[in-house]
Amino acid sequence: MSEITRERTYPAPIERVWPLVSTAEGLASWLMPNDLQPVVGHRFSFTTRPAPGFDGVVLAEVVDVDPPRRISFTWVGGPLDTVVTFTLTPLANGDTRLRMTHTGFAGLRATMVRRLLDQGWRRLLRGDLARAVAGSAADGAPQGGR
Repeated sequence: MSEITRERTYPAPIERVWPLVSTAEGLASWLMPNDLQPVVGHRFSFTTRPAPGFDGVVLAEVVDVDPPRRISFTWVGGPLDTVVTFTLTPLANGDTRLRMTHTGFAGLRATMVRRLLDQGWRRLLRGDLARAVAGSAADGAPQGGR
């Protein structure tokens, strides 16, 4: 399997979830510090603690933006040269469904890293992003920081 796909529904309108996946502050509140600007062609990076075979830097470039429904960016670090896409769908009850796909895992090392990232994405979307969505209800802005 060369991709990770995760779906979660959040009890918030799309206008509250979109900034959490499409702005530097929003992503930093639940994923990693970064310098994202939601503009196609913008190059940015995520930073985290280094690990064996990984210097702690993920290089990225925005490849697609369709506010407030979709943002895609490359994800290059360690043995990976992949793409992450967040797709948001507003639901009739006011909730938002998020579909995250992380595609392009090729080769043995990337396949091994995919297994680790699969667990990480599951934890982040269930826990950290869910808490960020709940926190954004207080003032309509992304909350927290990692």
